[in-house]
Amino acid sequence: MQSTANYLWHTDDLLGQGATASVYKARNKKSGELVAVKVFNTTSYLRPREVQVREFEVLRKLNHQNIIKLFAVEETGGSRQKVLVMEYCSSGSLLSVLESPENAFGLPEDEFLVVLRCVVAGMNHLRENGIVHRDIKPGNIMRLVGEEGQSIYKLTDFGAARELDDDEKFVSVYGTEEYLHPDMYERAVLRKPQQKAFGVTVDLWSIGVTLYHAATGSLPFIPFGGPRRNKEIMYRITTEKPAGAIAGAQRRENGPLEWSYTLPITCQLSLGLQSQLVPILANILEVEQAKCWGFDQFFAETSDILQRVVIHVFSLSQAVLHHVYIHAHNTIAIFQEAVHKQTSVAPRHQEYLFEGHLCVLEPSISAQHIAHTTASSPLTLFSTAIPKGLAFRDPALDVPKFVPKVDLQADYNTAKGVLGAGYQALRLARVLLDGQELMLRGLHWVMEVLQATCRRTLEVVRTSLLYLSSSLGTERSSSVAGMPEIQELKVAAELRSRLRTLAEVLSRCSQNIMETQESLSSLSQELVKSRDQVHEDRSIQQIQCCLDKMNFIYKQFKKSRMRPGLGYNEEQIHKLDKMNFSHLAKRLLQVFQEECVQKYQASLVTHGKRMRVVHETRNHLRLVGCSVAACNTEAQGVQESLSKILEELSHQLLQDRAKGAQASPPPIAPYPSPTPKDLLLHMQELCEGMKLLASDLLDNNRIIERTVKDLGDPLGSTGVW
Repeated sequence: MQSTANYLWHTDDLLGQGATASVYKARNKKSGELVAVKVFNTTSYLRPREVQVREFEVLRKLNHQNIIKLFAVEETGGSRQKVLVMEYCSSGSLLSVLESPENAFGLPEDEFLVVLRCVVAGMNHLRENGIVHRDIKPGNIMRLVGEEGQSIYKLTDFGAARELDDDEKFVSVYGTEEYLHPDMYERAVLRKPQQKAFGVTVDLWSIGVTLYHAATGSLPFIPFGGPRRNKEIMYRITTEKPAGAIAGAQRRENGPLEWSYTLPITCQLSLGLQSQLVPILANILEVEQAKCWGFDQFFAETSDILQRVVIHVFSLSQAVLHHVYIHAHNTIAIFQEAVHKQTSVAPRHQEYLFEGHLCVLEPSISAQHIAHTTASSPLTLFSTAIPKGLAFRDPALDVPKFVPKVDLQADYNTAKGVLGAGYQALRLARVLLDGQELMLRGLHWVMEVLQATCRRTLEVVRTSLLYLSSSLGTERSSSVAGMPEIQELKVAAELRSRLRTLAEVLSRCSQNIMETQESLSSLSQELVKSRDQVHEDRSIQQIQCCLDKMNFIYKQFKKSRMRPGLGYNEEQIHKLDKMNFSHLAKRLLQVFQEECVQKYQASLVTHGKRMRVVHETRNHLRLVGCSVAACNTEAQGVQESLSKILEELSHQLLQDRAKGAQASPPPIAPYPSPTPKDLLLHMQELCEGMKLLASDLLDNNRIIERTVKDLGDPLGSTGVW
């Protein structure tokens, strides 16, 4: 046990160790509060006095939630060693988070954004106080879990920090070699003499490497054999890196250097976030200080990312979920352009549904009016794009092999790598299953929209037929009532014939729409069956079960690697564990391939066929709608022509009645016939009826024209679907 006046700790509770100090978990003697104490060793006192006290002075000057807090500076009782009493972070460092097999390929997007926000805020506080850290790395970023379960990251270890303005330089070298700026690396690691002075931007290089590490789970610059084994190549990679490249690697001994301008496909960050992040990494991982961004631009660009909101968009045609990062004050037009960049679907072809409802997106309004989305409840983008599905790397390609002999450290490393690939398979399995669910749900919503279109069009057709039938029936009754002169009018006869033809066309349209409804109902039933199959899928549970068993063996290997060796019986158990671990990994990957990937690929093929049916049905309904609209338009014209003829006949009857009043009474007919007065009233009623019919047909035509327009135009230009 060791102690100061107010704090007590045991040397077994070691949290971290460096060249000049060790950090322990300690307690306040009175309150029992947990703290971290940094105890300096004898080597630290060989440094100049101003260097020894620099860390105390820097920490006393800082006060920020993303900077580790300094509570007190005390001394041990016996040796009177200096002790820094600081805030204790129970969740370890960012490095320990990244070393967990779950994060072998980088942090999830939400957690990465938390890291970015905390690091940027902490660094901004340092620059406001004129301090350069000089040892930024994941191991010096501590994690604390807040009261609401959220991660809070804090910069720590200010042993190398010093006060430095933006235009000042320094010549002393500090830091960890994988995260060092190449100029500092040349002198500190390669021991080459050079007279370069360094500025505050060296921290930006370290931040770039740290962010890349957090995003991908690996370092950006990797020579064959690793950074610590091949230092000359490491220096070459960092100094020869082309502009715009964010990573470089040497795949084989003495092999060429390969450059990457994007994050790897195994990265968990969405393409939407990657498109924002990659330019920042490219401009802070710049060797020449004149070309490297300054902190002002770095803070401006990172703040721009952090101030954006994410809108989740599932491209139904492509079967891909996108994260679209925009500002809340941006317009819908800007949002649609962002979608265009990620999906290649032009704004005029973008149509959206949300939770089964059509979304009216006016290009000029603010994007903040878009509904709140999540990955499981995104906007559904409907377009004519070709299905392509999720692009991913097979986790089996990243599975290392165990060495035949018992090597505790090597076996631990291999188990860690295999487990990391297993967790990647689990994540992908969930994404593939969620993708199938979103495909089926989106198609179901489109079916509902098309069914509603069918019902609306069918109602218009039936109403039009009812009016036409009524009209034709009235004309027949009028001719029977003693108006043979109308039948003899050639124009009127042709118009009545045309009305009957139009009624037949509308009848065929009605039958056609009902057949389409049956087809859509059949497809909807297929979707229900497919969704039931997705919900019954148990591949996720099977993979999780394998991972739980593998994780148990991995923890045993983690303990064993700290031992100098194993006894005979323990070694036999270790061999069995290796064998079981390998079998579990094989089973996991088999489930992933056969139950997840193959089913997903089959669902993509089926989805493509269904989407073709949807597009064909939609086009068919549009054509039917156009036909109905044309019939209504023509029927309206015919009714108006008939109305004019009736008006003329009515006028003629009035004239005949006037003449008849002056003439002698006609002889008595063998059969009664309508009087001129009755004929006049009947003709006037017919005329009014024709006018009403024409008006109703005009209203119907407006409805059907809107329906046709909805089927043919995207929301971006019409506001409806």
